[in-house]
Amino acid sequence: MVTNSYPKTQSTLVGNGFNKTSTALSTNILIKVGTTPVGAIQTIGITEARGVRTIAEVGTDGFIDSAPNASTNITVNCTRIRFDKLRIAQAFSRGFIHASAQRYPFDIDIYDQQSGDPNGNDQSNWIITTIKNCWITNINYTYSATEWIISESMNCQAETISSHLGNSNPVGDIVVPRLVSPFKDDVERAADIGQRRGALDAPGLIDLSGNLF
Repeated sequence: MVTNSYPKTQSTLVGNGFNKTSTALSTNILIKVGTTPVGAIQTIGITEARGVRTIAEVGTDGFIDSAPNASTNITVNCTRIRFDKLRIAQAFSRGFIHASAQRYPFDIDIYDQQSGDPNGNDQSNWIITTIKNCWITNINYTYSATEWIISESMNCQAETISSHLGNSNPVGDIVVPRLVSPFKDDVERAADIGQRRGALDAPGLIDLSGNLF
């Protein structure tokens, strides 16, 4: 007997009795700066890193608490083939080619079209991620006698990152069958869609309690 999900993990096997692909694919990703798509990208990587301080005490064999001790650091790295006469900074809709020339930051929008209408008419379930105020930190490229195709890489430092559905709702509103009632916090959801710059400055943090699972 075929079941819709694997018994132990509840991972999706079929959807509504039909075959289904539940794996996200990078072929469904569209990268834009403003309204201009960025072409010839080979890879783009986003790193979100935040330090967490663990609190120990004398007389306790372990940690009694933990808390973030710094803001989240957002970095972007991108590799692009030099294509259509565009250097990598030009491909990101900037009118210069060298990092030292940048005067204004720019935003990067990543459209994840994995979910939604297969015909592309309904974009309400697309996940749109915005990387805000990117500054170029380095640009690298090499001219080689053994590899004629020129590849450029660019690293950026960003201020913040947020994601929302095509209908502007939080990404957490996507229905996942095996998550019957996921924990939802209004402050976390507001930070996730970019309505606020973080979630730890909301009042009442030390009094928070609740069952997340």
